[in-house]
Amino acid sequence: MFTLSQEKPGDWWEVETLYDLCFAPGRTLLSSYRLRDGVAPVPELCRVARDEGGTLGGAIRYWPIRIGRWQALLLGPVAVHPIAQGEGLGAALIRDTLERARDLEWGRVLLVGDEPYYKRFGFVKLEGVEMPPPTNPDRILGVELKPCAWQGVTGEVERSA
Repeated sequence: MFTLSQEKPGDWWEVETLYDLCFAPGRTLLSSYRLRDGVAPVPELCRVARDEGGTLGGAIRYWPIRIGRWQALLLGPVAVHPIAQGEGLGAALIRDTLERARDLEWGRVLLVGDEPYYKRFGFVKLEGVEMPPPTNPDRILGVELKPCAWQGVTGEVERSA
């Protein structure tokens, strides 16, 4: 059984170690990381999952971004420790944080990922939204937390000021 809670400053290294374990070497060279450089994550949406013994089983972070004049959230990374995969922990982290983002009155969330996995959370392929290269446009996905939040939103994704 895992308990979800807000990531604390002291969790940072442990979360980074989990991301290193779960993702390929060089993960910080991906274009999505350029959108995070020099920008603080949204603390209320950075969550960790720990078991009864306090062992980290999963983590998720969100970052503010801009697309033209529109604000959005960039979901990611989200990771689940290999020994906890297949238990629905990643889905629990995503559902929990999307609901929290809605409660915080964010309107839209973007991620780069596999549509077959993320469509169960409401994510769809976005047209006209451009991530920094080299990002496959078929992997740029978004979900609306408010009705019509992605309507008319086009342009390059940039770091939030």
